Amino acid sequence: MIAIKSPFCVRARTVRVILSLLAASFLFVRANAQDTAAASPQSPPKSWIDPDTGHRVIRLTDDPGSATLYFNDCDETPDGQEVIFTTTADRSARILDLRTGQTRLVVQGPMKTICMGRKTPSVFYVRMENDAQVLYSTNVDSGVTRRLAVLPGKGALYTVNADETLAAGTYVTGNPPTFGGRAGFGFPDSPQVDPLEQDPKKGTLMQDRFDAHLPIVLYTVDLSTGQSKTLQTSTDWLNHLQFSPSDPSLLMYCHEGPWQLVDRIWTIRTDGSHNQIVHKRTMEMEIAGHEWWGPGGETVWYQLHFPPALRINFMACEDVNTGARTWISYGPDAASIHHNISPDGTLFCGDGDNTNPWIILCRPVFTPDRKTFGSNLIKTGTVKVERLANMSKHNYALEPNPIFTRDQKLVIFRSNMFGATYVFGVEVAKAGPGGVQ
Repeated sequence: MIAIKSPFCVRARTVRVILSLLAASFLFVRANAQDTAAASPQSPPKSWIDPDTGHRVIRLTDDPGSATLYFNDCDETPDGQEVIFTTTADRSARILDLRTGQTRLVVQGPMKTICMGRKTPSVFYVRMENDAQVLYSTNVDSGVTRRLAVLPGKGALYTVNADETLAAGTYVTGNPPTFGGRAGFGFPDSPQVDPLEQDPKKGTLMQDRFDAHLPIVLYTVDLSTGQSKTLQTSTDWLNHLQFSPSDPSLLMYCHEGPWQLVDRIWTIRTDGSHNQIVHKRTMEMEIAGHEWWGPGGETVWYQLHFPPALRINFMACEDVNTGARTWISYGPDAASIHHNISPDGTLFCGDGDNTNPWIILCRPVFTPDRKTFGSNLIKTGTVKVERLANMSKHNYALEPNPIFTRDQKLVIFRSNMFGATYVFGVEVAKAGPGGVQ
């Protein structure tokens, strides 16, 4: 016997099929929407208390692609109340008011920010004009802009001295070859590469640039007349110029290249005299670098690493007036791409690395002086490390470059932990109970 289904049963089954299909479609759309929402970039939180450290982290900028300057560049106004930062989208310079948290445009890009002045609240920067590099300054309070000098050669300007009378840079003579797309240097300048991030081929590029032995000029330029003066010529790669924060006539520079192949850190007077090395290597594979001035300008600090098998690392310094040396040892919990010192010279910070992804605070503990016999002995110590901010989601192709604020309440750094790069600050003091996240 053949069962005959009524039209009503057929219609009911059809409705059930349609409803099932609609429900499945709804679940599929909702799942996709959730996946899309999860994958979409979100604005980073404005502040939070790091659950791993108990310290409050604050996002200081709203512009994706915003970044502080290199860790050893002067980036604050003379009163310490404002900090300059750059934006990669248009290569502009903006100012952050640490008192209010407000930011404002100071110089519209494209331009290359050099540093803040130590005497006046002025930002110094370079623009390209008719295939020439021109140095300018703009007062961040008044907006007054001055055209200071046309720079010699094809090279780079790095630093302005303490009384804002001189700037210093280098250039390669002739028609230099390119390394990674940038004439005479070992770093990329390609629209395909984020200019904030290190090129993955940096080591090879630096070795090639080092081996080239291009003729280079280290020069100063008078900011009142625009006239340049040669301090030194060399076929070594001269780089990373830094004027003393207190002595207008004292300039630090480095012999760039693979660190194990160079005696890197040097100082020279602006009249060309007293060209002298700060740290001389004494063993194979010893390296010293990432140098920076102490806050008063009497000391040069740097990272000192003995051969990797020895696993001995120091934050080291030399007093430029007396020659006295201090070596502060640290272990893996203080490993950082860069270290920096607080304005009062009592604390250090670090930005961590792939093996130690933390913003850290280091409190030095010095070895007691027991009046050991000998002369010119090195003062020693170690550090107690406190973790400030978890950087496990940060891509260290971008160097965080930590700096203390003048009041030492914040360590400022740049990070891509949320995807785009922003400027953050982490409080040195732990957050109190009941703090709002």
